[in-house]
Amino acid sequence: MTDPRSQPSQGRGLACTLELKVIPNAPRDEVSGWLGGALKVKVHAPALDGRANAALTEFLAGQLGLPRRAVILVRGDKSRQKVVRIDGVSLAEVRDRLGV
Repeated sequence: MTDPRSQPSQGRGLACTLELKVIPNAPRDEVSGWLGGALKVKVHAPALDGRANAALTEFLAGQLGLPRRAVILVRGDKSRQKVVRIDGVSLAEVRDRLGV
């Protein structure tokens, strides 16, 4: 049985969604583990003018070995609770690549 959050994405292949709890203004960018059902991610960038969102997508793409365009913010533009869609990988692959 496949994870319902891992599904084909409009003819572009595999994609998954991931709930995040994002902490801006952290000393460094890092994945801190799970907080309930959300992955806790710290980013160094401030939550100002979308800088933390840009840093988040760039950091996750780099950690996953994907192009930046593969990580898309779906919900939570101005919130610490966010949902991202990651194109090209399953949720199991995301967990494996992030080591969580």
